[in-house]
Amino acid sequence: MALFGRRRNKRPAEQPDEQDYSDYSDEGDEFEPNQGDLEELAGPFDGDVPDDGIARLDLGSLLLPVPEGAQLQVKMAQQGVVEAIFVITPSGQFTVQAYAAPRSGGLWEGACGQLAEQLKADGANVRSTSGEWGQELMASIGDMAMRVIGVDGPRWMLRAHVAGPQDQAAQAAHSLRTMVRGTVVVRGSQPWPVSEPLPIQLPPEIAQHIEAQGG
Repeated sequence: MALFGRRRNKRPAEQPDEQDYSDYSDEGDEFEPNQGDLEELAGPFDGDVPDDGIARLDLGSLLLPVPEGAQLQVKMAQQGVVEAIFVITPSGQFTVQAYAAPRSGGLWEGACGQLAEQLKADGANVRSTSGEWGQELMASIGDMAMRVIGVDGPRWMLRAHVAGPQDQAAQAAHSLRTMVRGTVVVRGSQPWPVSEPLPIQLPPEIAQHIEAQGG
C-alpha cells in the first residue's frame, strides 16, 4: 500500500494555527500509472466517468487524475472537514475545487475578477489571458508564478490553480490543463448555495490514516 506521512503545520503566515496538513506519498499501488491519454480528453466531465482507462482519485465531488509520483497534502479544518487537496509535483502545487453554481452559469467571470483584485492586493502582478476554457489568470510575485483556470459547468464551476517556481511556469500550466481535462465533477442533485464549495470526501484509506494520526 502507499505510504503516508503526517505533519502539523507550524503556523505559516497565511494560515491560522487550527488548520492541519497531512501528507500522502504515492509510493505504492494506491494510484497506478494512468493507462489512458489525458492529452486526448475533452473534460472536465459532468457526473459520468468516461471509459478511458484513466486512474482517478475519488474525492466525492471530484474524480481527479493524479500524476504518477505526485504527493498529496490534505488541508483539514477544526471539525475534521476537508478544506482542500493539494497535489505536489516538481513543477508546482496544484489545487482543484468544484463550487455550486446557478443554472444560468457564468459564475467564473465574477469569481475571476474578485480573485484578480485579491491577488493584486497581496502584491502580485496579475494579467488575464484567453485559454482553452475562456479567461485565465496569470500572476507572479517574487520568484513564484501562478496560473488559475475556471470552467463553468452545469450547476457547477471548477476552479484549478497551480503555484510554483517561475522557471517551471510553462510546464505547470500545461500540467494544470491536462489535469482539468481529465477531471470529473460529481455535483449531485442536492441543493447548495451558489459559490459554496462542493464537499470533498477522502478515500477510506487516507481518512483512516489521518484519524489514526490524531487528525
